[in-house]
Amino acid sequence: MIISHQHQFIFFAVPKTGTHSVRQALRPQLGDADEEQVGLFVERWFKQPELRAIGHGHVSARQLKPILGDAVFNRYFKFAFVRNPWDRFVSYCAFISRKTGRFENDPHAFMRQMIDSPPPLQHLLYQPQNELLCGENGELAMDFVGRVEHMQRDIDVICARLNFAPQPLEKINRSEHRPYTDYYNADLRDLVGHKYRRDIELFDYRFGA
Repeated sequence: MIISHQHQFIFFAVPKTGTHSVRQALRPQLGDADEEQVGLFVERWFKQPELRAIGHGHVSARQLKPILGDAVFNRYFKFAFVRNPWDRFVSYCAFISRKTGRFENDPHAFMRQMIDSPPPLQHLLYQPQNELLCGENGELAMDFVGRVEHMQRDIDVICARLNFAPQPLEKINRSEHRPYTDYYNADLRDLVGHKYRRDIELFDYRFGA
C-alpha cells in the first residue's frame, strides 16, 4: 500500500495483480511525508502501530479507514488493480508451488487440491480481491479500479488523474505459466468460478474474455 498525503491518493495493493510494478512507477512521485508499507524486495512500514502490526503491504479498506478517519479516507483518491479470477488462481498455484514443481507436473490435480483443501481464508494470495477493496457493508470503496488485462492503459489514466507524467510499467515478480485457459477443464472452471463469484460479479469478469 502507498498513502500519499502530498498528492492525496491511496494505492491498495491486491496480491498477484502487478503491485510491485505499480509501486515502482509511483515511488518517484512521492514526497518526504508520503508513506508506503511493503515487505518484499524492500521493507517500508507505516508509522501507525496498528498498520505496522499487519506485517505486510496488502492492507484492506476496512483496516485502513478507521485509522485514517472518514474525512481523509473519503477525500483521498483510492485505486487498485484487479485480475481475472481464473487467471489469478493459476498464477497463485504456479507461485506457491514454484519450489516443488507440483503445479507444473500435474496442474489439474494441484488446482483441485487447492479448491478442495484450501489454505486459511486469510491467506493473502488465495483471498478474494473484493475483501481488500470493499467497505464494511460490501460496497466497493475504490474511486478507480484498473485491470491487469490492460494495465499500462489504466496506469496512464491514474497518472493523468494525479497530474503525473506517464510511467511505463516493468514486469516484476511475475509467475511463469501458459495462458490460464490452458489449465482448466469444465469442472475446475466452475469450482474456481464459484469460489470467486463475488469478484466475478463485482468486476464483471468472464472465463476466456
